Amino acid sequence: MKNLFRLVLATLLVGAAYTQADAATDTRVYEMRIYYAAPGKLDALNARFRDHTVKLFEKHGITNVGYFVPIDNKEQKLVYFLAYPSREAREASWKAFSADPAWVKARKASEINGKLLSKVVSVFMQTTDYSPELKVEKAGGRVFEMRTYTATKDNLDDLNARFRNHTVELFKKHGMTNVIYWNYMADQKGADKMLVYLLAHKSPEAAKASFEAFRADPDWTKARTASEEKAGGSLTERQGGVVSEFLTPTDYSPLQ
Repeated sequence: MKNLFRLVLATLLVGAAYTQADAATDTRVYEMRIYYAAPGKLDALNARFRDHTVKLFEKHGITNVGYFVPIDNKEQKLVYFLAYPSREAREASWKAFSADPAWVKARKASEINGKLLSKVVSVFMQTTDYSPELKVEKAGGRVFEMRTYTATKDNLDDLNARFRNHTVELFKKHGMTNVIYWNYMADQKGADKMLVYLLAHKSPEAAKASFEAFRADPDWTKARTASEEKAGGSLTERQGGVVSEFLTPTDYSPLQ
């Protein structure tokens, strides 16, 4: 009986280990979509997503991750992230969504006084091997920071290694929440040099304080110096190599 109990317990533990491993491996395809609203149309665009689009995405197997507007939204942008099991699933879902009579009706009604969009940008990405498991939750009281890094020639692997071995833990040490880290998919322009990630902070002021402490940390100085000596220079482009944008989640965003 004891042997049987041990066998059952071992089986359960192995099963749990596989479940945890599977949960930690996010193989989904993520799509970052940036919508530039036509003049005066951002509120109407948000209303269309709130009242129609988000639910229709779900209906057609598209996972809503997060919807945001920049704090300094001079360009009248809506930035959002979707997830799919694969690129093939993405194409099938969008084909069904676009043909859905409910979407056709909602789009037509929303554009009765003119189109809502002036420009659309779409990028496909996948999580890095060091990205934490994405927790899509409405924690509230947070501001998100999207940081986009452009690596110098042939240095994306080294940049990822520095994040994997040092930066992610140092961010956590200094009060920043690592939300998710992505690289562009292989067929995307810039796939050999782009890293995009999201951090969460209590406020822009808290982010500033955290980054000041991070940059002054001797462990960061050591890691940065070692990585740049190995690469023969900076791992990110001097001009526009690091871009930061603070984002506020919309009221209908799953991630808050």
